[in-house]
Amino acid sequence: MELFSDKPGDEGLPGRERGLAMAAVMTMATMAVFDGSMVNIALPQIARALNISSGAAVWVSNGYLLSASMTLAIFAALASHIGFRSLFTAGLSVFTLASLGCALSSSLDVLIVMRVLQGVGAAATLSIGPAILRSVFPNRLLGRILGLNALIIATSTAIAPVLGGTILSAMSWQWLFAINIPLGVIAIILTLRVVPANPAATKSPFDVSGAVLSAVALGALIMAADSFSHPGAHELITALSFGLIAVISGMAFVWRQRRAPKPLLPLGMFSSSRFTLAALTSLASFVSQGITFVALPFLFQSVYGYSAFVSALLFTSWPLGIILAAPHAGRYADRFPAAIISTIGLCVFAVGLLLLAQLPEHAQVWDIGLRSFICGVGFGCFQSPNNREMLSNASRENSGYASGVLAIMRTFGQCLGAALVGVILSVFAAQNTLQEAHAVQLSLWGAVIATVLAIVISVSRLRKSAANLQNG
Repeated sequence: MELFSDKPGDEGLPGRERGLAMAAVMTMATMAVFDGSMVNIALPQIARALNISSGAAVWVSNGYLLSASMTLAIFAALASHIGFRSLFTAGLSVFTLASLGCALSSSLDVLIVMRVLQGVGAAATLSIGPAILRSVFPNRLLGRILGLNALIIATSTAIAPVLGGTILSAMSWQWLFAINIPLGVIAIILTLRVVPANPAATKSPFDVSGAVLSAVALGALIMAADSFSHPGAHELITALSFGLIAVISGMAFVWRQRRAPKPLLPLGMFSSSRFTLAALTSLASFVSQGITFVALPFLFQSVYGYSAFVSALLFTSWPLGIILAAPHAGRYADRFPAAIISTIGLCVFAVGLLLLAQLPEHAQVWDIGLRSFICGVGFGCFQSPNNREMLSNASRENSGYASGVLAIMRTFGQCLGAALVGVILSVFAAQNTLQEAHAVQLSLWGAVIATVLAIVISVSRLRKSAANLQNG
């Protein structure tokens, strides 16, 4: 296989070692995807088992998301102080032990604490996973390995709901966490064996002030988005308060980064217009995906009347499209301009979303699957080339930071998209519960608009590239 073949002048590890390092990174990514998707399905069962309300059970999911979001930037910066292998091993260990804690939890408080620790462990690994892949693979294979990474995540996304439903039908919810333990142990062994030690790149003090400000800003933004999704005057005031905290701490963070001797996030990375535009394109596209992934279950179950299990099966055509498209898109991104391929993918994605937004009142299963499949093909064509564009336009010493920015764009795009759906559903539910179908359709049109914005941003970087070639 060409991914593991060696050529003179290749950077990174030899073929066999890079394959084992890839296995460690992708095993952790698979666990993180499984954990999020399967736990969401199990929330009703967890609520019944622990004798708690559905609203309280939601924090089993929110605690994980909140802690991961608040620490992504911190861990991306910490990698340059302690090295990739040390940070990845520590994150894997925390995630695996917290999974054991979740499986043994007998109360909501303990379960939420364990989920928060899981989020911290996940952030430590996901924030630098792409950077590790870049460090162990030669640049000529970067697009292909990122495409394969997208394929693994898409496959996990497709399998997770069905696997979760199967496990819950035969065993208790604790087994959803217990399956992480053997996978985590295997990933830890592989990491210690093959991931380069990558000694600390800096001896300067860690930017504690920047870390605190970034955690407050990111956490407040998540809480504001969550509060906006609930109706009521009190929730609106809460959302605005968190929003104000996010803005103030965000401005203070930027001020600090411009003056810190060794900033948490080097703002100089954003002087590259190609890096910045790729990051903004990623943010807008994940807003769109976040909207769609939350709106479609309501469409399938509340509007069309399908069961939760059938709805999970209807989702499989989307990641199937990613599985078929992502590896080819990654391979072509190593040969042709990645920005062009990702822009074409966004256009296909927009067509698929437009078709979903125009689904008839009584859609057939094959019709839903075909339109979702087009979305998956488009997103698969977009994601890995765009990720390549981001990572290749940051220096190797800043690859950890670039990987963290990539993770932050993905996380916050999905959060903002989910919050937007919550706001739309809340507004329509407050007026007339029969309007839910229209609210879902309106959400899907919002996804179309977000994708069009991503296309506009992506096209602007093509113009800049053309202008640079003319000036050169």
